[in-house]
Amino acid sequence: MNELYAPRATFSDPAFGELDGDQVRAMWTMLTSQATDLSIVASDVVADDEKGSAHWRAEYTFTATGRRVVNEIDAAFRFDGDGRVVEHRDRFSFWRWSRQALGPAALVMGSNPLGHALVRRKARARLDAYMRR
Repeated sequence: MNELYAPRATFSDPAFGELDGDQVRAMWTMLTSQATDLSIVASDVVADDEKGSAHWRAEYTFTATGRRVVNEIDAAFRFDGDGRVVEHRDRFSFWRWSRQALGPAALVMGSNPLGHALVRRKARARLDAYMRR
């Protein structure tokens, strides 16, 4: 993934929020290096010189809780003149993801804006700590 991004690429999803440049690449490196059972299947891939989209299904064990997650994600991309990704937006059901990843805590965390913000803050703090290493 990292080789596909332009230097100033941006990324957003419900878990991490808005990331840019080095944060985007660090996120992918962190997630893939810590995943012991990550499986990703892409489908419905469509692209031209300027934009693209895809659906992807990620299956993995969420390391913070040890719970199994199957996440259905719709991605949208914008490309630069060299074909590299300058903008990547992932959409998925935060409620469904949180129920799988967090279990009973999702009743509080995944169902209200404050809980969602706390999960996002924790994800970003984990990324920041990873980048400091």
